[in-house]
Amino acid sequence: MPDVAAFLGCGVATVWRRTKDDPTFPKPIKLSPRVTVWKLSEIEAWLESRRVQSTVAA
Repeated sequence: MPDVAAFLGCGVATVWRRTKDDPTFPKPIKLSPRVTVWKLSEIEAWLESRRVQSTVAA
């Protein structure tokens, strides 16, 4: 989780909020009760889609 937050440049709470509130945000993968991970390729694709959307909107 801290790695995902650092990669996105936000806090851990923001990652959890996006997981709950943003249907476009990649779904986490639970490896165990205390370990949650995301696929890097899905995070990168999500970031790219946001970049494209902001370019189109501008």
